[in-house]
Amino acid sequence: MSNPPASSSPSRVTFANLTHRNLGTVKKLNSVLFPIKYSDKFYQDIIAPEVEDFCQLIYYNDVPVGNICCRLENKDLYLMTMGVLAPYRSKQLGSQALKRVIKAAASHSKPKVRRIYLHVQVSNTDAKRFYERHGFKEVGIKEDYYKKIMPRDAWILERILESEDKQDPQL
Repeated sequence: MSNPPASSSPSRVTFANLTHRNLGTVKKLNSVLFPIKYSDKFYQDIIAPEVEDFCQLIYYNDVPVGNICCRLENKDLYLMTMGVLAPYRSKQLGSQALKRVIKAAASHSKPKVRRIYLHVQVSNTDAKRFYERHGFKEVGIKEDYYKKIMPRDAWILERILESEDKQDPQL
């Protein structure tokens, strides 16, 4: 009896909190995903206990393929980075990760998160559309946001959290 082809089994998407053990994987992913080199402080901040629900490694069939990293800023959640390796895009991985963070933010109570916001480079219209499909709205442009990449300007996008975000079955 032969085994069925691997493609016939459903794909499995899982998430993991960021720790000292998997921080090297996050650094490697970020070096491929983003045109910016992040500081040691960035990496120490994303493994802090208070952000464990907001900083996740994304696995596809047990392979690390992306991550999402946020930080708390009073009653705001700032989405610092989110990326998925190119061969794994269009598999809803980014959407699933973002929905997890939105749900975690909506149910967070100390502090109560009022909104999630982020910056998107003005040349990255695909990313802007992605966030808009998930309820984010453009609220401005930050000139010279990026120092080492062109174009330097960034859209500021935000999603105000409502109590129904906690209950929304779409999340």
